[in-house]
Amino acid sequence: MNYQEAIEYIHSTYKFGSKLGLENIKYLLNLLGNPHEELKIIHVAGTNGKGSTSSFIHGVLKTEGYKVGLYTSPYIEEFTERMQINGEKIDKQQLARLTTVVKEKIEIMLSEGKNHPTEFEVGTAIAFAFFAEEKVDYVVLEVGMGGRLDATNMIEKPIISVITPIDYDHMEHLGDTLGKIAFEKAGIIKENNYVVSYPQETEAMEVIKKVSEERNSQLFVADFDSLKVDYSTIEEQKFSVEVLEKSYKDIKITLAGPHQIYNCCMALTVVEALKQYQNIRISDEAIYKGLYDTKWIGRLEILDKSPLTMIDGAHNLQGAQALKKSVETLLKDYKVTFVVAMLKDKDVKGVLKNLIPLMNRVIVTTPNNPRGMAADDLAKELVSFGKNICVCTSVEQAVNKAYKITENTDAILFAGSLYMIGEARSIINNKKKAFTKEKN
Repeated sequence: MNYQEAIEYIHSTYKFGSKLGLENIKYLLNLLGNPHEELKIIHVAGTNGKGSTSSFIHGVLKTEGYKVGLYTSPYIEEFTERMQINGEKIDKQQLARLTTVVKEKIEIMLSEGKNHPTEFEVGTAIAFAFFAEEKVDYVVLEVGMGGRLDATNMIEKPIISVITPIDYDHMEHLGDTLGKIAFEKAGIIKENNYVVSYPQETEAMEVIKKVSEERNSQLFVADFDSLKVDYSTIEEQKFSVEVLEKSYKDIKITLAGPHQIYNCCMALTVVEALKQYQNIRISDEAIYKGLYDTKWIGRLEILDKSPLTMIDGAHNLQGAQALKKSVETLLKDYKVTFVVAMLKDKDVKGVLKNLIPLMNRVIVTTPNNPRGMAADDLAKELVSFGKNICVCTSVEQAVNKAYKITENTDAILFAGSLYMIGEARSIINNKKKAFTKEKN
């Protein structure tokens, strides 16, 4: 297969749905020679902040000089974003070759009467094969959904397990209480190991503590009591914190939003645990530089300065609450045009309730996904807020409309669906020059 054929094949497996369970992926990886068994893995579960926390950890290890794989999902613009080494996306020809190999093994599975792997299982198998082939030193591996039955949970002995903030999401698969969801996330905790958790809500924290004790794993809970924030702007944030009795002064990061400080502290706790308990060499210099250099697309990412144009991946209640705080602090001096799209199975009312009151103008559109909520239906949910609503049938139309009605001194914010912000990002980056010319 060439690259385009490989991508079409991977996406064609979407029809096999999202099935939690390890039987299929175990069989597929066995046919591939169990590439995951060769890897040293930092396994990251949670509802929000997984990608940013993983990216911070990856950035520090890379800066220290290690060869570091990063596996995340979903992607924003291009599938190759999902598997990277030291910030470089997988080569398209290499992806095509590895996909061909995986497809051949799947055909063997099918001939033996096994079920067809899901799209996420296919992607995970390709990633494991890629990282093993490239002989990386470490892999920062982000869970797709849940943890206990997620395809990434084939690894038997990660060097550390990480659980970021837990919230209500994917409840049809993971359960309808924080305790049930936490139980699924805590499924990545292995025997006689190390765990770093965000300080969760009580119900979730109790579950994580119980599972850690049952599996004789040492649990570290990130502690924000010592956190002192010096400043928080769109361009840069500076803070000091103590983690695992090690003091870090004057840390600077360029990821925007108050929540990224907490994600960074989580990553710092993981890094310090790796140093102290896994004897991994990581210098203070690598920590400071690695955190500062970390970039993560689609998370309060600035795409344009005139007007200030940002995209954010907030698509559930906790994400919307974090974005709300960012808007209140970073965009308080701007009139904001908000472009929103949602998937039908998300907490639409919860997201809107947090964000819409802060916005001056609202544009609704439909994300390019089978689960996408129609723009007209979303507009109906907005009527009670008393805002001026513009309905656009496509993301491109929404982007054009936002630039047309927004002054250069105001701001545009895209959020609500990762599928929508990815498409908006491509459109804006391609059209920036044209937009600027049109404005002037």
